[in-house]
Amino acid sequence: MTLRESTVELGAFVAPEAAAPVPGVVMIHDVWGLSDHTRDLTRRLAGEGFAVLAIDLYRREPPEKIEDPGAFMRALSDPQVLDDLAAAARFVAARPETTSRVAVLGFCMGGMYALMAACGDRGFAAAVPFYGLLSHSHGLLRDPAGPDPKRKPREPLAMASQLCCPMLAFFGDEDEFVPMDDVRALERELAKAPARAEVVIVPGAGHAFMNDTRPAAYRPAAAAEAWRRTVAFLRERL
Repeated sequence: MTLRESTVELGAFVAPEAAAPVPGVVMIHDVWGLSDHTRDLTRRLAGEGFAVLAIDLYRREPPEKIEDPGAFMRALSDPQVLDDLAAAARFVAARPETTSRVAVLGFCMGGMYALMAACGDRGFAAAVPFYGLLSHSHGLLRDPAGPDPKRKPREPLAMASQLCCPMLAFFGDEDEFVPMDDVRALERELAKAPARAEVVIVPGAGHAFMNDTRPAAYRPAAAAEAWRRTVAFLRERL
């Protein structure tokens, strides 16, 4: 399939050359930014027949080398990111290449924001978070001084009961950053939500099991199955 790639204000936009408009997806990178890995996934998803915006959350001021991923994420403004994602949904829906239906998909930090973006009216018709961080009380998002109420007003778990669109979420059962207790708590909160969600727990997989640039983390069979399910879910929901 022939793809058209362009650099836009919000990031990188890739769409198939198609005779009719296709569904759209906003893809959110992990803490390391709009990397070659994210761009490769963007092209792969576009090759499945979607118009994909790989948003660059750091476009205003690219960070210097990130020494402490947890501290860096704790300093990000969640309200600003969620506003950016709502703008990205509007941008994709307005493109001539796309239909009006747009999904959000992300990995690690991006998975966290994909979940949060789906818990409110931000223009998304479906969501696929991969191993998103869930809690402010422990792990990478824990601030010993407590979360900044302006930057981190609500943790993802506290938002999950407000899910507004269908969601398919993936977590590895050996994830060192997202414990299974958090995933079980997420399932309980999602059961209260107005939209349906499915949480897939991948056996034998840890954090970043989709990332083929990290041999120690990558799980080829699990990644292939998760990708197959993701594409099928997006085709069904969009």
